[in-house]
Amino acid sequence: MRGTENSAETGAGNGPRDGGRLIGRSVPRREDPRLLTGRGRFVDDIALPGMLHAQFVRSTVAHGEITAIDLDAVRAVPGVLAAYTADDLRLGDITAELDRPRTEFVPTAMPVLARDRVRYVGEPIALVVAENAYAAEDGLEAARVRYAVHPPITGEAAALADGAPLLHAEAARNTLVDVELFATDGIDEVFATADRVVRIEARTGRQNALPLETRGVLAHWDDREEQLVLQTCSQVPHQVRTVASRCLGLAERSVRVVVPDMGGGFGLKCVVGREEIAAAAAAIRLRRPVKWIEDRKDALTASFLAREQHYDVRAAFDATGRILALDADVVCDMGAYSCYPFTAGIEPLMAAAEMPGVYKVPAYRVRGRAIATNKAPSAPYRGVSRPQYVMVVERLFERAARELDLDPLEVRRRNLITDFPYTGVNGITYDPGSYRESLDLCERTLRAEGWYERARAARAEGRYLGIGYSCFSERTGYGTTAFAQRKMAVVPGYDLSEVRMDPGGAVTVTTGTMSHGQSHETTMAQIVADELGLELDQVKLRQGDTDRVAYGWGTFASRSIAVGGSAVRLAAGRLGEKLRALAAARWDVPVEDTVLGPGKVLRRDDPDTALGYPQLAEIAHLRADLLPKGTEPGLTATASFDVFNDGTFSNATHGTVVELAPDTGRVEILRYVCVEDCGVAINPQVVDGQCRGGIAQGIAGALFEQVTYDAQGEPSATSFMDYKVPTAHEIPEVAIHHLETPCAFTETGAKGAGEGGTIGAPAAVLNAVNDALRPTGVELDDTPITPETVHRALHREHYQESTR
Repeated sequence: MRGTENSAETGAGNGPRDGGRLIGRSVPRREDPRLLTGRGRFVDDIALPGMLHAQFVRSTVAHGEITAIDLDAVRAVPGVLAAYTADDLRLGDITAELDRPRTEFVPTAMPVLARDRVRYVGEPIALVVAENAYAAEDGLEAARVRYAVHPPITGEAAALADGAPLLHAEAARNTLVDVELFATDGIDEVFATADRVVRIEARTGRQNALPLETRGVLAHWDDREEQLVLQTCSQVPHQVRTVASRCLGLAERSVRVVVPDMGGGFGLKCVVGREEIAAAAAAIRLRRPVKWIEDRKDALTASFLAREQHYDVRAAFDATGRILALDADVVCDMGAYSCYPFTAGIEPLMAAAEMPGVYKVPAYRVRGRAIATNKAPSAPYRGVSRPQYVMVVERLFERAARELDLDPLEVRRRNLITDFPYTGVNGITYDPGSYRESLDLCERTLRAEGWYERARAARAEGRYLGIGYSCFSERTGYGTTAFAQRKMAVVPGYDLSEVRMDPGGAVTVTTGTMSHGQSHETTMAQIVADELGLELDQVKLRQGDTDRVAYGWGTFASRSIAVGGSAVRLAAGRLGEKLRALAAARWDVPVEDTVLGPGKVLRRDDPDTALGYPQLAEIAHLRADLLPKGTEPGLTATASFDVFNDGTFSNATHGTVVELAPDTGRVEILRYVCVEDCGVAINPQVVDGQCRGGIAQGIAGALFEQVTYDAQGEPSATSFMDYKVPTAHEIPEVAIHHLETPCAFTETGAKGAGEGGTIGAPAAVLNAVNDALRPTGVELDDTPITPETVHRALHREHYQESTR
């Protein structure tokens, strides 16, 4: 990025604590020295003796029956050791379920390797295993697959058309999810009598989450442990273990999943893929390690995608701009299969449940659908539908303000939730936030910087300069209760932690979350060090190993600090209680007469009397004869944490300034301001990084990235020549201002911060573009807003003339 700016404290060091708290300080990331000096270890860095390399024969057609697979020539390629089809491996399918009636949800079994039918270009059909990666690629070229080709379904209209071919015989009209979650009584009368009804119909482009590190796995069978070991880059290692054990027919204890350093995930890696299971099956058969690393072409075309959605939404307003009702029809193109464990319902159910967002909506009706098409399956991607529905709702407020001749920010203020806790029409209770305050500060910032005057001056000169905003909340800290409301057959939510002190007084902490760039080694250590009065370098985090972490749901939905961090703090607190009890026994005083100090336990009535943690740890581990009767040796504490309500809500307002070039249609972002409130920021610098990274991805979706398909179901973007990814040149300076409304439901007061940047950016950019276009009478509602889109809108007559 070209610059940074924020209002948070920075520069706090990693040295002595000087009596201050670590939570709330921007201590340097502990991960950075390892990663920045090339000492990180990713899946593709790992090599084992006798390691083989795998690649996949993939479908070249979008829809068809497999009539023949000839792998004889593959097996004859020098260096190729084996080639397997589904019939050779005989693996169980991956099937994600919702506990809903079949009228609402239809499960789809996803075979690890396609058996009789292919449903998208890039679907894995066969596995080639070779002595090196080059021989594996040569083997792919020798494979011969014949198909009886069927007409592909490449979009919503084709999928829902009468008589359309079915991707899955059990899914009528190619519909996997069809749910009406809410329907307020009398809503039609509200629309009939409203002063103003506005409508937005918007489509958002299919995207790739595009982590820097593609998917990959190194699988081997450990004879000594009688265990399959998968070293893989996954956000959800325990779920990978569960699916692998079931598909392979192994006991769960016979599968160990280990995640080394991970180069991003963004939700793409919080589902279980097929390739990891197939590579594991080959490793078991061959009794040699097998590595598969996804190449960029496969990552762009055959990996999990997201975001292709269609919204048809109406809103009713009174004459003062107050919203009276919201009526939405949401259709999400989820590709060929449901992802595990979230299912094809992940996008439509998220949109339907949370669309009212930060506004007081009295009446609400919504229908959410997931359709199957001949495209790679969809998975969660940072924000999960919220960037899309926030964009649509913010467009509704902008359009209502224009039609009512009102200030769009004033219309928002009249409708924002300001009294907390607030239970919305969607049945969700919102905890306290700073919705109005964040909007006010964002507007003040842009006004103080002179952007409103510059926009007026530009318009007087005939230039297209616009200012846009988005107000939104990010639901985080989803607990078991929240996920159960979706009726998932697999219900995530809680997290577990163990804090263990060794004989030297240092601490190891485990978490069931999984860092893929979020700085867990730093932030979790800050929580533990604060709770116990330790230095950061006395705390070591262990994560991502299913044999060392009792259980975990991994990292997604901004849950790591809100849920995982709460479990870590509880476990650290319990360890502190054990230390106090041990010291009290040594002094023969009540536990209440002790208090934790920096690295020691103090007597409350005599602070000069203390026992250091190393002294207490030595007694607990090496001198059990000195322990009080009935006290177990060792110093270990465990804790779990869950959120038994609707979770907590971070919130933000984004404001941006853009300029359009009418001759080329190019959109340039001149300024970006983010005012965010994630409760207590454990490490403000880390929060800033989350915001900036998320905003970059949100801008990418607003202006650049899209995967399209031709009439034969071929994906358009097979390389970075075709898939337009913004560079540092296109991402503007981002000013970040922090507000703090502590959360009452988490142990640290923190709310999640992982997805907010992505959620707010598309709406802010789209609104700014439309503000710039206001003198022309042109409005845009779809994303991405490409130069061609803008140019066509501004020069529609030229394009109409050229097509005659």
